[in-house]
Amino acid sequence: MPSQSPTARRRAVLFACVLAGSVAIACSRAPAPTESLPDAAPRSSAFADLVVRNANVYTMSWGEPARDGTRAPDAPRGTEGWRGDATALAIRDGLIVAVGSDADVATVTGPDTVVVELPGATVLPGLIDTHTHIFSLGAALSRISLHDAETEEEAVALIEEAARTVPAGEWIIGHGWDEGAWANRYPDMRLLTERVPNHPVYMRSLHSFAGWGNRLAFERAGITADTEAPVGGEIGRFEDGEPSGLLLNRAVPLLEQAIPRPDAVQLRARALLALERMAQDGYVAIHDAGLDSEEMAVLEALEADGALPIRVYAMLSVRDEPLARAWLERGPDQDLSRFLVTRSVKAYYDGALGSRGARLLEDYSDRPGHRGVSGDQYGFNQALAAELMAAGFQLGIHAIGDAGNRETLDFIESVYRYAPEARANRHRIEHAQVVHPDDVARFAELDVIASMEPPHAVEDKAWAEERLGPVRIRGAYAWRTLREAGARLTFNADNPGSDHDIFYGLHAAITRRDKAREPAGGWYPDQNMTAEEALRGYTTWSAYAGFMEDLTGQLAPGRWADLTIMDIDPLALAEQDPDAILDGNILMTIVAGKVVYPE
Repeated sequence: MPSQSPTARRRAVLFACVLAGSVAIACSRAPAPTESLPDAAPRSSAFADLVVRNANVYTMSWGEPARDGTRAPDAPRGTEGWRGDATALAIRDGLIVAVGSDADVATVTGPDTVVVELPGATVLPGLIDTHTHIFSLGAALSRISLHDAETEEEAVALIEEAARTVPAGEWIIGHGWDEGAWANRYPDMRLLTERVPNHPVYMRSLHSFAGWGNRLAFERAGITADTEAPVGGEIGRFEDGEPSGLLLNRAVPLLEQAIPRPDAVQLRARALLALERMAQDGYVAIHDAGLDSEEMAVLEALEADGALPIRVYAMLSVRDEPLARAWLERGPDQDLSRFLVTRSVKAYYDGALGSRGARLLEDYSDRPGHRGVSGDQYGFNQALAAELMAAGFQLGIHAIGDAGNRETLDFIESVYRYAPEARANRHRIEHAQVVHPDDVARFAELDVIASMEPPHAVEDKAWAEERLGPVRIRGAYAWRTLREAGARLTFNADNPGSDHDIFYGLHAAITRRDKAREPAGGWYPDQNMTAEEALRGYTTWSAYAGFMEDLTGQLAPGRWADLTIMDIDPLALAEQDPDAILDGNILMTIVAGKVVYPE
């Protein structure tokens, strides 16, 4: 990203000084410090562009907690509880130049330094979401939300209302009905076709493993009684063999491909809408899991224009073979200072648990004879994935079921045998949702990161045990079990599949309770994270997952000036009133020394 002039940075910071929540953010130009600097240090370059002070600053630079969550001896928690290990920091040219007390930063506070007073606010290393889908999020933000629809009738009513303002014949797109919660009462096209007959309608499920449409949409897509389901997919059918309006797993693209593709201008708008939303919600960086050629072209153009508001770590889709092979020739990015870094690839090994597509070692408890789909059935290009690993790319593989996770670990281990240097690439299993006890230790043994979503546990709890039964559920969403076995974790939301709100994510990780604060004691609370671990899951551990632990994830001199500022102290609240974490607000997001929220 092009660097800003000091004047531009000051204007950006001053514009962002507002009253937000219960915290008054006061900005001013600082008076010249009383102590003069040595003659050898030019005053124009010695002073900070921005100073944040009078705040509760957690640098996250103390020792890692033990595997059972016990905090390190140097963690900033005393007899009265948690308290930040600093109160101020100074920023110059996009980097942190000083951290400590208000007095510690006084020597770099000059007459043109913008000083931000943050009484009552908590300053953290910038949040990183390590598994998101920016273009899908941008589309979801501009589509009809079905997240609050609990029944088919409610979802159809939302589409019917939207149809009144859309010209006949144009597509209507909805998103967010829960394929897991609805699995025993999946909808069909009859009511939707009756209420909305003159628009093709596509309703994408919460986690994208199910699709639902009306008759006109299926006609536009050419899906008929004669259409065969692809391997790893399922077409719902009426008794006469005609499609019912429901598609599962690998059959979903049959309908999606009929929807007119957005052009580059529309894709750019979606990307910016989503990235700006992530900035608003406190994130300084995201890992986009599964980008295709068109999406990469948009992100590359945004970077070239200096228009990326936050950092993007690109994970290329292995399903886009031409794109993957082009990067095989090019090799992974080595310059991590760029706002768009490409050194990772994303593959799918199995489906989702909610739609019964996750591959299990034994039958689904609520569908005898069925074990899900995986591997070649689910479009996993093993040969290409192995080539990319051997070429130095980090591989993130979507694996949900216990068979899916075991076979994914087997695959990674097989590549290490002939390409041992690939072990250093910090490969990841995305979700790692259901893991057999025999495979837990293998994550650490194979240096595989478990990339997991705290919201998934509290959202799936209503039906997950039905799928798995009382024994297998003990190995599901098992953050503590994996951590105690030495596995590295990183936390995220897989948005737009789950709400990426950091306060929701932290609360879910700490309490194993949903937004309604249920269940009272937490769902399988033996898997809870401590507040510090939960916070590290979005900061220091996520920095490691992107090879950037020496650049970000902590607040220290020489590191990127990427900060998240909020109106609560999640570490203290977790001990006092953990449910109050859900009421937190983001006050300011700073990336490379620039205030990106509020703008």
